[in-house]
Amino acid sequence: MKKTITTALALGLASGGMAHADAHADSVTLQLQWVTQAQFAGYYVALENGYYDEEGLNVTIQPGGPDIAPPQVLAGGGADVMLNWMPSALAARERGLPVVNIAQPFVRSGLMLTCWADSGIVEPADLAGHTVAHWFFGNEYPFLSWMSQLGIGVDGGDDGVTLLQAGFNVDPLLQRQADCISTMTYNEYWQIIDAGVTPEELVTFKYEDYGVATLEDGIWALEENLSDPEFVDRMVRFVRASMRGWAWAAENPDDAAMIVLDYDETGAQTEEHQLRMMGEIALLVAGGDGSLDEAAYARTVSTLLAGGSDPVISAEPQGAFTHVITDAALAN
Repeated sequence: MKKTITTALALGLASGGMAHADAHADSVTLQLQWVTQAQFAGYYVALENGYYDEEGLNVTIQPGGPDIAPPQVLAGGGADVMLNWMPSALAARERGLPVVNIAQPFVRSGLMLTCWADSGIVEPADLAGHTVAHWFFGNEYPFLSWMSQLGIGVDGGDDGVTLLQAGFNVDPLLQRQADCISTMTYNEYWQIIDAGVTPEELVTFKYEDYGVATLEDGIWALEENLSDPEFVDRMVRFVRASMRGWAWAAENPDDAAMIVLDYDETGAQTEEHQLRMMGEIALLVAGGDGSLDEAAYARTVSTLLAGGSDPVISAEPQGAFTHVITDAALAN
């Protein structure tokens, strides 16, 4: 039987007794950036291994999807914290949603653009006049910033890129609806390969290689909540337990992948794919302890500002991150 995504049920299954919630546990709802997969292994490991319970927390993990915008969920009170790419979160903050980065488990970007080699695209400047499939709901901001820096519009035409919305799969590329599609090193690229395409048929552009990589999968909360000492205390415990989960997942990637599969209520994920994904994810979190690297933050902000007449954000954010949570979490 698939597990529901609550600490209480995880504990009930582990003890062999009836699942029940601890009436004294503090509740935390986490909104994921995407669907249940190894990208979020640290949180599922913390749930499964009882780390949240040890911190007195009853955690609910809400999967995302192509039509779910985590900032909107957070703004609507549907979650206490969200996972979000920094470009999306900072753009939301500039539009008036006061989100604050309280922890940054991912220290590297896995984002890249994958194109057909026979499309004639040899370098990013060649994208003009081509069609690119990308995820929307805030995930498109790193790409938009990159195109703006290159002076390539995104409204189509011979001098611009035509954007298509991508979903769960890479069909727009496989069906030749798009010449390129955004992929992650740990996910969509391998979907293309698994479909029978050889690496030689593809050209890939890693954002890290072009100086436009931005921070991904940070933990964000609403600024107003951070003035509440009880909320801050919950977040300290949540981050501490989550980083324990990430450390365990990185050290035990195969076991972590199997835990993720147990929590995939859709049954859409395969063992082979999640094992491979977890191996790649471990590379993106390696060396991190959850604290935000301010140099990486500054690099992300510079990338988003460097968009000519159409930058992702128009001014350097103020108060968009805090070390208070991670400093306290790491101190214990």
